[in-house]
Amino acid sequence: MKRFRHLTLIGLTGLLANVSYGGMDAGALDQKTAEKVHGGKSYSPYVNRSFPTRPYFGDTHLHTGFSMDAGAFGAKLTPRDAYRFARGEQVMASSGQPAKLARPLDFLVVSDHSDNMGMFPDLYAGKPNILADPVGKKWYQMIQNGQGPAAAMDLIGRFSQGTFPKALMYSPGTAPYKAAWQETIAAAEAYNEPGRFTAFIGYEWTSLVKGNNLHRNVIFRDNGDKASQVEPFTVYPPAGSDNPVDLWKWMQNYEDKTGGRVLAIPHNGNLSNGMMFPVEKAFGKRLNKEYVQQRAKWERLYEAAQTKGDGESHPYLSPNDEFADFETWDKTNLDGSVPKTKDMLAGEYVRSALKNGLKLEEKYGTNPYKFGMAGGSDAHTGLTAMEEENFFGKTTPQEPSPERIKGLFVNNKKTGVVVYDWEVGAASYTAVWAEENTRAALWDAMERKETYVTTGPRMVVRFFGGWDFVAADANTRNPADVGYVKGVPMGGDLQNAPQDTAPSFLVAALRDPIGANLDRIQIVKGWLDGKGELQEKVYDVAWSDQRTPGSDGKLPPVGSTVDLENATWTNTIGAPELIQVWQDPDFDPKLRAFYYVRVIEIPTPRWTAYDQKRFGVKAPENARLTIQERAYTSAIWYTPG
Repeated sequence: MKRFRHLTLIGLTGLLANVSYGGMDAGALDQKTAEKVHGGKSYSPYVNRSFPTRPYFGDTHLHTGFSMDAGAFGAKLTPRDAYRFARGEQVMASSGQPAKLARPLDFLVVSDHSDNMGMFPDLYAGKPNILADPVGKKWYQMIQNGQGPAAAMDLIGRFSQGTFPKALMYSPGTAPYKAAWQETIAAAEAYNEPGRFTAFIGYEWTSLVKGNNLHRNVIFRDNGDKASQVEPFTVYPPAGSDNPVDLWKWMQNYEDKTGGRVLAIPHNGNLSNGMMFPVEKAFGKRLNKEYVQQRAKWERLYEAAQTKGDGESHPYLSPNDEFADFETWDKTNLDGSVPKTKDMLAGEYVRSALKNGLKLEEKYGTNPYKFGMAGGSDAHTGLTAMEEENFFGKTTPQEPSPERIKGLFVNNKKTGVVVYDWEVGAASYTAVWAEENTRAALWDAMERKETYVTTGPRMVVRFFGGWDFVAADANTRNPADVGYVKGVPMGGDLQNAPQDTAPSFLVAALRDPIGANLDRIQIVKGWLDGKGELQEKVYDVAWSDQRTPGSDGKLPPVGSTVDLENATWTNTIGAPELIQVWQDPDFDPKLRAFYYVRVIEIPTPRWTAYDQKRFGVKAPENARLTIQERAYTSAIWYTPG
């Protein structure tokens, strides 16, 4: 079902034939005459338009050498370097090779770790306070001997297991910590250019419970005058805590103190070993109304994809979804200390969380998992380079080289958990529908969840839900014109279904102009049925190449034009754009539900295929060499009554 949009031209011949201007100069046309000429409407369809007209693409999760683990891995770039690179400048990577983006980003959050911010430059320099501690001296010697990655993993392991040396802890209130935070703010202020590039002030709160990743990226709406009045909330007691409830209290205190605004984006949960989305207990306490209300208030977005795996769904959780097994990381927690078990998965993935949120809302009156979609690289290089053909890795040892395709990222000899460098993905970015490229406009759009995540390409995706969309609404070059009038955008809510009416959705996707064609648009629905059971279904709603669904309702694959030997592909299959109005055929107005869009491209070469070609190396036999890039929108929720 290939649906192309066609521009409708309205003939104007003879429109003005019976209109008299009374000899007036066109520049002096009065309002009454103008209304007579134009029928009460302006000729320009864009007059008084007040909704977002373009998505802005950026990274909400990037580390520089100010993060202790990134520094130990070898990152030397600073926040200023990171902003320069994101703005489109060429920089020298920490591995000593030049790097530049194909296209600048629109915004960036440098989110260095809250704990020990600024500690690594002192470790690298061999400051006396570092060398006075036996562990610090050991790390310094390892780094000097070229064993930085091993030092980094030891550092991460000690931090996650609560055995990090107290003497080496750089904490809020100390001079070196304050200096690092103030420089983080100063860098964002220096490179923020409203209307052209937004440099957000932010950090990553680094909760790591026995190796289970519960990080949150904290993003300020404000400028440095407010952000500089506080220092980041950390994890280690007594000043810090690894419980997100305490982070939310810190956020409330910040807003009360400064009059500013702040939100938190939880880290992709696939390394949390089931802790990211609790449904009964969190940190030993039963969930209650206060917990669900606070989480819904502060965590408006969720990181659905990044370099350490995709978090939309999992084949075990969604066995009928042929696209669920995408860049899957399901072996372990962050440091490899506890292997993954299947019972943990439901507490880690977007779709399960969205479904469980419906049940929690019915119980507590608030849905704690009513989040929008975001994406970040989580690169620890200072380089937000997430293009498959221009991927600069997760950490500095994974920057381009002939060796990285066969390297080890995690190798926990105690548990036997091994994660290979080739499993790291080139992802991802957040797309934000905002009125302008400023901190305030972008942050406000994030807060209202008018966002989507892409795994790298910059495809344009629109998604509206309402009760009155009709097929003809898809025959337009400006779907937003009717979308905002008849419905709500991604991140919105529908309530009180009219009698005998199912919700209808206007979906549209336009390929990245320098990227691959589109395979299909899907709508993913989740709902709480009449028996209190959670259900899901994936609907193909628009697709390319005149394919016909089989007897099982599934579309045949789009095919592939990938040439692995030359690491290229052609856009001779797929569609440059798809648009459709779809109405839920299985709607029950009494049941809570959500809907989100998944847009899938045709197959293209993965970064591993580009490395094979450029370095003349052979990837491991089981390494993935092709990829179907995708986008996930924030959901639209339906609530009865």
